Amino acid sequence: MSSSIGIATGVTNHNTKHPMVTAAHATTMHRLTGGRFALGLGRGIAPMQQAFGFGKITTAQLDDIAGLMRRLWRGETVIGHNGPAGQWPVLRLDPSFDEDIPLVISAFGPNTLRLGGRVFDGVLLHTYFTDETLVRCVETVKRAAEEAGRDPSSVRVWSCLATVHDGLPDDVRLKKTVGRLATYLQAYGDLMVETNRWDPAVLARFRSDPMVSSFRGALDQDATTEELEHVAELIPDEWLAPSATGTPEECAAEVLRQIDLGADSVILHGASPEQIEPVVEAYRGIRPRGRFDGLPANPGRMRQQHTGG
Repeated sequence: MSSSIGIATGVTNHNTKHPMVTAAHATTMHRLTGGRFALGLGRGIAPMQQAFGFGKITTAQLDDIAGLMRRLWRGETVIGHNGPAGQWPVLRLDPSFDEDIPLVISAFGPNTLRLGGRVFDGVLLHTYFTDETLVRCVETVKRAAEEAGRDPSSVRVWSCLATVHDGLPDDVRLKKTVGRLATYLQAYGDLMVETNRWDPAVLARFRSDPMVSSFRGALDQDATTEELEHVAELIPDEWLAPSATGTPEECAAEVLRQIDLGADSVILHGASPEQIEPVVEAYRGIRPRGRFDGLPANPGRMRQQHTGG
C-alpha cells in the first residue's frame, strides 16, 4: 500500500450524483489517503450528457458546486440552497467535519480556464494541446487567479501528455495516437480545433469521410488496425505532434519540456503502468535534482497543507 501517491477523480461530473454523495465520497478518499486526494470536476462530453438526459453543464454550475463541496467539508448545514447547480432543501454531512480537500477542474475554453484560476486549486488541461495552446491556457489560469486576489503559483496546472513510446507494438501505438485523437474529434472535434486554432476544414473532411461518418462507437476502442490506418491519412501530422513519442528517453525529455512551457506538473496519459514503465525509468535519470522536491503528492496542491480530519 502506497503512502506517497496522490490520486484524483480526473474527472467526474457533478450532475450524475447527489452533492452529498460526491462530498462524502471525497471525504472518505481524503481520509483514507491521509490528505492525498483531490476531487476533479468537469463539463463532460455533451453527446453523452444528452443521452443520459442531463442538461449542459455550465460554468455557473461548476462554480456553485465547488462552493457547496467546500461548505459541506467544513461541516456546514446548507439550508434551502437554490443555485445554478440545483435546489436542495437541506445538505449536511457532519458538523464535526473540517476537511481541506482540493478541487481540480478539467478545462478547455477560456471561461473554464478562468474559473479554474478564480475558484479551483488545480486545472487539468486536455491531451493533444499544442505548445501555443498550453502556454496560453497556463497564462489564462494564472492571470485569472491573480485578478481574483489569489496567488497564481498556488493553482496547479497539469499538462495531459499522450505518452506512447516506440517499444510498444505498432498496432498499439496506432490505437493510442491516431485512434485516441480521432475519438476526441468524434466527441468534441469543434472544441479541439477551436482551442488549438487548427484548420476547421480538416475536421470537416475527417467527419465527411464515409468510413468515419458511418462508424458506430469510439474509434480507439472499436476500430480495426486497417480502419485506423485509413483514419491516419485524414489527420495531419501536426495534429498528432503534441505528444510524447519515440524512445523512452525522448518521451521523458518531452515531459520536462512541458514543464519548461509553463505546466506545473504532467500526466503521462494513454498507457497502462506496465506500458509506461520504460518512460518513467528514463525520466528518473533526467529529473532535475531538487526541482520538484517541495511539490506535495496531492495533485490539487502546490504546497503542503494541514489535511484536517
